[in-house]
Amino acid sequence: MNSGNACNLSVHNRLSTSLLSKNINIRIYRNIVLAVVFYGCETWSLTLRQECRLRVLENRALRRILGPERDEVRAEWRKPHNEELNCLYSSPNIVRCDDIEKNEWAGHGACMGERRGVYRVLMGKLERKRPLGRPRRRWKDNIEMDLQEVGRWGMDWVDLAQDRDRRRALVNAVMNLRVP
Repeated sequence: MNSGNACNLSVHNRLSTSLLSKNINIRIYRNIVLAVVFYGCETWSLTLRQECRLRVLENRALRRILGPERDEVRAEWRKPHNEELNCLYSSPNIVRCDDIEKNEWAGHGACMGERRGVYRVLMGKLERKRPLGRPRRRWKDNIEMDLQEVGRWGMDWVDLAQDRDRRRALVNAVMNLRVP
């Protein structure tokens, strides 16, 4: 995320210029900033605080691209609210994009053979005791939470991932969910 913030600041002047159209600025944001932010996101296990930081990064960039709005009632300029930004920006938000990448990677990893290292890491269990206190949210827990949000609670995500058509349907369903 720090690299994404640094990249966002480096293209700050490019995104806020009026010389380029808003569509081109959004494409710059998607292809440059999001590429840096999402490098390796398939293996993340995001906490709620990290999800909030991702949304802040996205909203900051979108406010810079879309600019202020003219309020006709008060006859003054104002910054658009988060809900308005989500309506103006047609793509899924940044947290949903992370979930999509994670689900696609889970499918690829589950389809690999048992001799591949990725499959062994994905399906393996550690033989040590967990520390005291509330357990941290694991990568596998995030995948299961996505299944629960889509309404496929209790399904084995490995079996679902190995069927390519069902996996694509799941990824499309996750993409269409809205995050507040």
